[in-house]
Amino acid sequence: MTRKHQIDSGSTGDPACHLDLEALEAGLTARAPTPRGAGTVTLLVRRGPGGAREVLQRAHLVRDGGLPGDRWEVKRRNRATSLTVMEDGVARLIANGQPLALFGDQIFVDLDLSRANLPAGSQVRMGSATLVVTPTPHDGCQKFRSRFGTAALRLVSGKVHRHLNLRGVYMRVVQDGDVGVGDVVTVLRRGEGAPQA
Repeated sequence: MTRKHQIDSGSTGDPACHLDLEALEAGLTARAPTPRGAGTVTLLVRRGPGGAREVLQRAHLVRDGGLPGDRWEVKRRNRATSLTVMEDGVARLIANGQPLALFGDQIFVDLDLSRANLPAGSQVRMGSATLVVTPTPHDGCQKFRSRFGTAALRLVSGKVHRHLNLRGVYMRVVQDGDVGVGDVVTVLRRGEGAPQA
């Protein structure tokens, strides 16, 4: 089952929803702790022709191919950047009422995506699929600025918070499987550089 949104790669945000850096920093500090070992999938989005967003309830992920039908298949074909995953709480803070599909990421999760918790090489299970965090940085861009404002771009790209991966991470599928909204996301293995327990 899918639900289509009137959002595509050319969509811009509502400036009235853009928060200043002080409000974003305060929201970041005030948010509840994010799960570190097991969380949930909160949103799945496929980007079709022209980046048109399609919100999904379930999807099948394929090894080294990501999400079938997503524009990545045509545009990039770089295994290290096949899926973008963003932390739900951070996305909601930055969006400030705008639809999360505006970000352009395919998967949103309630899980700590920081380098300390999920350094490159970490593996997670989402539904029945297994994914690995790649070392490619996921940065904000001019489209991000036009959708969420200059302060939001500074928040996700600045050195102060870069280690938190507020813009999210790139992952690739290493074992095919199905994933749905509400499915558990479990950290199977942390990559090198993760703090010792």
